[in-house]
Amino acid sequence: MGSLKVTVCAGVAAAVAVLTPAAHAADGGGGISVTPASPAPGAEVALRVTGCAERTASAVSAAFVTDIKLAVTGEEGTLVGESRIRSSLEFGSYDVTITCGDARRTVALPVGKTPSTPASPVAPVKAGGGGAAARISTADDARTTGPGTAQTVTGLVLAGVAATAVALRSARRSRRTD
Repeated sequence: MGSLKVTVCAGVAAAVAVLTPAAHAADGGGGISVTPASPAPGAEVALRVTGCAERTASAVSAAFVTDIKLAVTGEEGTLVGESRIRSSLEFGSYDVTITCGDARRTVALPVGKTPSTPASPVAPVKAGGGGAAARISTADDARTTGPGTAQTVTGLVLAGVAATAVALRSARRSRRTD
């Protein structure tokens, strides 16, 4: 079962990597990509660098929560690392400087706007409790004011039906014993 989870997670990660657009360096040297291309504040970003002869490198930006330590992956000469965009960051363009040995390369990273309204479920599950606060507050009002005329009449009718049913049943039982 564990290998199935790993396979599914790897498949999802590959699909996200293929479907998510990447920002590429416009510095002429190329070989730098940031995924997603225009992240929102608080989002995680992945950085890929090719063309670096070193086995490690670093990426620094005011947009990142922490500096990115890049390391070689299984691909020939590709350095990969991840970080998170600062959640308090305003939208705009931020420089990302990659230091690989003695060489430095810079790419601009556009940080997009955060959504104005938070995401909400399209079809939430009716698990209870969602509207309980409103119902409880109206129940408190009912306790202080008491039942209305309609509730009183309904209660009396039901009590009368119940009393009649008990009386009829008692009468039938008394006839059988005689």
